[in-house]
Amino acid sequence: MPASSRPRALGVNTWVWTSPLTDANLPGLLDTVAGLGFDAVELPLEQVGDLDPARTAAAVAASGLVPYVVGAMAPGRDLVATDAATVAGTQDYLRGCVDLAAALGASSVCGPFYARTGRVWQLGAAERDAAYDEWRGHLAPVADHAAAAGVAIGIEPLNRYETSFLNTVDQALTALGPMLGPHLGLALDTYHLGIEERSSADAVRRAGRHLVHVQVCGNDRGAPGGDQTDWPALLAALDEVGYDGALNIESFTPDNAAIAVAASIWRPLADSPDDLARDGLAFLRSLDGDPRVR
Repeated sequence: MPASSRPRALGVNTWVWTSPLTDANLPGLLDTVAGLGFDAVELPLEQVGDLDPARTAAAVAASGLVPYVVGAMAPGRDLVATDAATVAGTQDYLRGCVDLAAALGASSVCGPFYARTGRVWQLGAAERDAAYDEWRGHLAPVADHAAAAGVAIGIEPLNRYETSFLNTVDQALTALGPMLGPHLGLALDTYHLGIEERSSADAVRRAGRHLVHVQVCGNDRGAPGGDQTDWPALLAALDEVGYDGALNIESFTPDNAAIAVAASIWRPLADSPDDLARDGLAFLRSLDGDPRVR
């Protein structure tokens, strides 16, 4: 299996173990992630206030892990085709995610920041154009806040069962259009790419310089490796576009009802969360030619 031209930082999302992430469970999870040998950690902020920025920054610094922040578009969070109060509340939440990232020194905040996960509705061509225009207007203040904080926002397309708004890289590039730049780009997840794109590698190439963040998992949402994904082709495409960020394993515990419904996780995806993370890390290291393979 050909190796990438350079080893990459490898991270994991704490959703593999639990939800929500809070000040109470953060230290133990950071110990677990660092102890397994990861380089980075994705910290999901489900509600502003779950994580105290100063305490979180100190804990992450002590762990030695590179932090990334991801958001969750729970019920009540929408930036399009909704009422003004919902838009304002969603903007406030996203600004809170940006503020946490800035406090941690995290380079990005990523997620499907357009509509609540699971919301689907039919959009004709004209309706879609109008919705994209509305969304850009509502996203702009958040993007400006991120730029001022020195944080990049990565917009994540989701599969057709979780949204009807942005499913593909091409749709995301069209929708964001002139807003794309150093502080606003795309976050790609191999799970969604495997459903919506004819070629995950070509989708990465189309994202190109606008690629902010990459999440990985098996095509079944479990650990990467031993699945149907063409991993060498995907890494080759990441090299071609110059992506030098981390590869972050995102999977989910089935033990949290809200997460299980949002991500359709109805069964354990490994014998234990530690096994899922450990197996995924070992595979990614072997794929990337990392000398720490064990």
